[in-house]
Amino acid sequence: MKTYCLIGKNLQHSFSKDFFKMKFKNEKIENIKYINIEINDISKLPELIKKNKIAGLNITNPYKKSVIPFLDKINESAKKIGAVNTIKMKKNKLIGYNTDVIGFEKSLTKIIGERKNALILGNGGASKAVKYVLNKLNVNYLIVNRKSKFDYHHITKDILNKYKIIINTTPVGMFPKIEEKPILKYKHLNNSHLLYDLIYNPNETEFLKNGRIQNCDIKNGLEMLYIQAEASWKIWNS
Repeated sequence: MKTYCLIGKNLQHSFSKDFFKMKFKNEKIENIKYINIEINDISKLPELIKKNKIAGLNITNPYKKSVIPFLDKINESAKKIGAVNTIKMKKNKLIGYNTDVIGFEKSLTKIIGERKNALILGNGGASKAVKYVLNKLNVNYLIVNRKSKFDYHHITKDILNKYKIIINTTPVGMFPKIEEKPILKYKHLNNSHLLYDLIYNPNETEFLKNGRIQNCDIKNGLEMLYIQAEASWKIWNS
């Protein structure tokens, strides 16, 4: 039986296991399973792979960056981003990829329209794939971060008039703290804006809800997850 897995911390609400369980059932893929493995030390990865006879892996927080030294090879986009979320086993070698990029780009290009300026809320690990894709699409962006020179209180009406894409890469508003939202002057948003939240639980965060009230285009992170999961499957089986 082939075994695939997700490695990270706090995986009880993770998307991947349920997705692949349903995929295997719907597509009648047999002799295969997908499991979650929580670890406290990424240096245990090689031992874990050998012990569980893992055929392919997804990596989630907090190990997308720290896993890199344990890989034999890393593809170009993952190298530029500095984060890996998919690992393929090939001839006992570990090869790292980033399918977050694929998921974000494919889901964004459907709805971006003519917008060419973006605000990225947050500058953590989740923002890496976002910045890579925006650069690829020639979209100018500003990073909004409490620890940077451009903080949330700098987002004025004039800034919002220029930056029509707002992407939340922070965990603000994620389950269970669903009442929280990024600090924005939502009243200055309108139907020319696109609000994209990488969060998918809840389906509509307070960030997106406030955007919807202002008639903005809104998008959560669920389609991105579906696309990146399928991309992982394709990599493992190519």
